[in-house]
Amino acid sequence: MAVQLECINLIIPIKTIEKKYVGGWKQFLAEREPLIGAWYDEHLFRTGAMNQMDIYFLLEHSRKMGFETHTETPVFKWLDVCVVNPSNLACDWLEVENDTAFLKGKPKGKVIGSGMN
Repeated sequence: MAVQLECINLIIPIKTIEKKYVGGWKQFLAEREPLIGAWYDEHLFRTGAMNQMDIYFLLEHSRKMGFETHTETPVFKWLDVCVVNPSNLACDWLEVENDTAFLKGKPKGKVIGSGMN
């Protein structure tokens, strides 16, 4: 499967959530599933924002939850999370095709997203 992309997207692999989030995937999902603009497939969780400031706050919150967001040395690279918007190529563990994203090495399959469930 794949997740639909909108404006600015914050994507986290579910296996990373399971490993790093206290309570694992079930707890993470229970706390976030009611959020508008949050959806997931069997590999990826996606939430997003409409502007840079809001995505910054989502990244800060991700850091507080224990996720490593990125490194800047020797070059900028996304780590546990990835921000995808129309002006950047995501990260080395993610495939982006048109307005969808899916885990690299896995088939795209059905798209999960706003009005697509």
